[in-house]
Amino acid sequence: MITSILEIIGTIAFAVSGAVVGIRKKMDIFGVAMLAIITAVGGGIIRDVVIGVVPPTAFRNPIYTVIAIVVAIIAFLPFISKKIDLNHFIWILADSIGLGAFTIIGVSTGFAFDNLFLEVFLGVITGVGGGVIRDICSGDIPMIFLKHFYACPCIIGAIICAVLNRYNTDLAMVLGFIIILILRLLAAKYRWHLPKAK
Repeated sequence: MITSILEIIGTIAFAVSGAVVGIRKKMDIFGVAMLAIITAVGGGIIRDVVIGVVPPTAFRNPIYTVIAIVVAIIAFLPFISKKIDLNHFIWILADSIGLGAFTIIGVSTGFAFDNLFLEVFLGVITGVGGGVIRDICSGDIPMIFLKHFYACPCIIGAIICAVLNRYNTDLAMVLGFIIILILRLLAAKYRWHLPKAK
């Protein structure tokens, strides 16, 4: 139940995140829709390939791709696109929600393997994978390499979720999601950065 809710929330949030990038880059509706789809399902596709789920879930159950397309079309409407293009907080919030939701979905996928490292790895790759593809396709350096302590909230939340799952799965997933969301928003607000090469 929690996984299904997180998948819907994460898909909508990441679709908004991808669509906003496309709008800011002055892409046409196809480009905006593609960035929304890539951001929403890209991480899940990478995760599925890693664990041998072929074809990936996104192709066998296209409902999340359809959701991403609908979100992109709505975001592309002139009276909406102008608002979200000017409001950076909407993008930060949507990206943070998607990051938290898909990281926890990735971790929960790994529960079946009972391997802490794999659970955390699947969580992080599911959380950041779509954003990496989005950034590359839009001509930017992926955020995980230079922005706001971006992947670290995923790692922290994934570890907490994976460890707590040994005691209470529902609590582990909810707490992991909340921790990632809060850390990501705080990192964006206070501009937390890891040390950079000089």
